Amino acid sequence: MPYNITMTELSGVISVVFILYVILMLGIGWVTSRKATSPSQFFLADRSLKAWVTAVSSTASSESAWAVLGTVGLVYKEGLAAIWFLPGCLLGYAVNWMFLAERLRKHSHETHAITIPDYLEAHFKDTTNVLRLISVVIIFACMMAYVGAQFAAIGKTFDAIFGVPHHVSIPIGAAIIILYTMLGGFLAVAWTDFVQGLIMVFGLVMLSIVALVSLGGFGGMFEHLSQSHPQTLDWMGDRTVAGFFGFMIGLLGIGLGYPGQPHVLNRYMAAKDTQVIRHGLWIALGWGLLVYGSSILLGLCGHALFPGLDDPEHLFPKAADALLPTVVSAVVLTGVLAAIMSTVSAQIIVAASAVAHDVYTKMISRDMTHKQIILISRMTILLLGIGAMIISLLKVKVIFWFVLLAWSGLGASFGPVILFTLYSKQVTRAGAIAGMITGFGTTLIWKVSGWSDSMIYELVPAFLLASLAVWGVSRWTIDKAAETTGIIREADESP
Repeated sequence: MPYNITMTELSGVISVVFILYVILMLGIGWVTSRKATSPSQFFLADRSLKAWVTAVSSTASSESAWAVLGTVGLVYKEGLAAIWFLPGCLLGYAVNWMFLAERLRKHSHETHAITIPDYLEAHFKDTTNVLRLISVVIIFACMMAYVGAQFAAIGKTFDAIFGVPHHVSIPIGAAIIILYTMLGGFLAVAWTDFVQGLIMVFGLVMLSIVALVSLGGFGGMFEHLSQSHPQTLDWMGDRTVAGFFGFMIGLLGIGLGYPGQPHVLNRYMAAKDTQVIRHGLWIALGWGLLVYGSSILLGLCGHALFPGLDDPEHLFPKAADALLPTVVSAVVLTGVLAAIMSTVSAQIIVAASAVAHDVYTKMISRDMTHKQIILISRMTILLLGIGAMIISLLKVKVIFWFVLLAWSGLGASFGPVILFTLYSKQVTRAGAIAGMITGFGTTLIWKVSGWSDSMIYELVPAFLLASLAVWGVSRWTIDKAAETTGIIREADESP
């Protein structure tokens, strides 16, 4: 079947499915809006999330369309050599849930921190607002690039599925996300991400199984690939040993980004109790294994079923169109939009919190009622959403270049600092500042220089250098900090 998803194919069914999906998202926003009556509720759901919502929403919000389109396309292009992203991502999940989630939940609750800048400022008892400002600048820069790029991805997806041009579809998709985020705040985002995460895993599992069955199972798949595409089964991808290890470490290094993503970390801060974290670990790992295992399987099957694709990321929608019944195909294709929307809503609430909470209510105007703070927060979401939408319409290529930096920039800036503050007894404010600046700066320099393509993925060196900066500067300044401010804080020994 030729790949040409337009309004003439699936038009009626997919339109109905998408409309029902939008109604569900807006319904969640309206229901949760009645609970968004305080800053803690609006930005952190009053720390009430249960295990399933915490786990699925945190994983879904971290992946975007990359989990649905990018990983499948990567395996289609690179074959078995690309599978290292699976342990890389799962290790990232495991590190977050096993070593970070409970401590961050507990410490943020004790300090009444609503955002990551809140947490850092409270931890170091910083009265200068320097930590908050640096954090906000990094978060805002990375998140706005991310949100603008996700809006552009919505436009491309609408164009591919519905035949609607991007200058029409971007405002439509952006309006839906902005509206339910404005209504219910973080609680709406968490619940919509939960639903969208379930749609994502359903689509990938269903499609990969159908593709495998159509080839006669694993035996048929490997027989076909060994005969017609033997390079797909090459574990090194026709690379030298050095080139392969660089490629492998780069994919494993993706996991280093997870401890530094504010839109993931705030899910742990919002978890209800320790039991949520314990159960959430296994739910998150199960979700990740299903999603990434299915994407690897679909990418391999795609070589046998749809050889010669010009764009490997077209494999997912092409397979859904060709292999699934109309209704199921409509639901699966909606999963692409769900993947994008789950991430962009999480990112826009974090970007809004950086402006409305961390800057306006903490630094500019502290004497406001809860109603005023919520109003300011909703207006901030609206303005930021409109700004990102305009940027995505006018500067799509620039935004997509910058979004390549966002994951690495956030991961390297915040990951080492967060982990050190939760486990080390000797981290200073100067060390934290040095770590954030080093992580963000190294990411930019490494990417601009082209070393990401010629040597190794920028997150690996940026994370390592940021960690070294936190440790080194803290050791250098610890005696002075202890004598003058007494802010060195004992790490909590409980896991």
